[in-house]
Amino acid sequence: MKSGFPRTAAPAPEAPSGFGSSVSLWIGRLIAGAVLMALVLVAGTAVRVWQVARIDDYSNADAIVVLGAAQYSGTPSSVFEARLYQAWRLYEAGVAPRVITVGGKQEGDLYTEAASGKWYLEDKGVPSEDILAVETGSDTLRSVEAVATEMQERGMSSAVLVSDPWHSLRTRTMARDAGLAAWTAPTRTGPAVYTRESQFHGIARETGALLWYQLTHFSADFSYTAGQ
Repeated sequence: MKSGFPRTAAPAPEAPSGFGSSVSLWIGRLIAGAVLMALVLVAGTAVRVWQVARIDDYSNADAIVVLGAAQYSGTPSSVFEARLYQAWRLYEAGVAPRVITVGGKQEGDLYTEAASGKWYLEDKGVPSEDILAVETGSDTLRSVEAVATEMQERGMSSAVLVSDPWHSLRTRTMARDAGLAAWTAPTRTGPAVYTRESQFHGIARETGALLWYQLTHFSADFSYTAGQ
């Protein structure tokens, strides 16, 4: 006999709790922790780039090393000229007895960055015998390694590096990893220095480049505090 009361549906089983939910919770925490650590690492590196960019170390060295930049038929670009001018000032101040220019040439160029830099310095009155042009290197790492080899073959071990401010930490790190005692005296003039857009772009670019270098190379340079 049928009852006149409607049947009620059986309650749906509750989702199991315990191990599965704990795993999901820990995975979420690990992901959040990894993201936070990455943000801290990026921010910390950016601060170090900014700190070292502000250092002007005019201590005596065996050589002043000028990192290359674009040149046009033997004439340095405005960025390169600012670096060369700073190197000339350091030479005139007696910081080092020799200037080293470094940099190869791009496809289609007639002259290397190192050669055009040497000509610029000769025009400023630096004797040719006090300038060493290392005409190789298509990027910062290859340029620094080429300079380190040339210096070590000549019994030189210390260098003051001249580049754009934001480039200083990466060049210093690479030079120290290559076996040089290195510090920085970057440019304070030129297009890479004064505009806010160039500063932000420079710090962002160098932060990424330095993190990539440290990810792919063992770095012995842990002296990241300002003044070192």
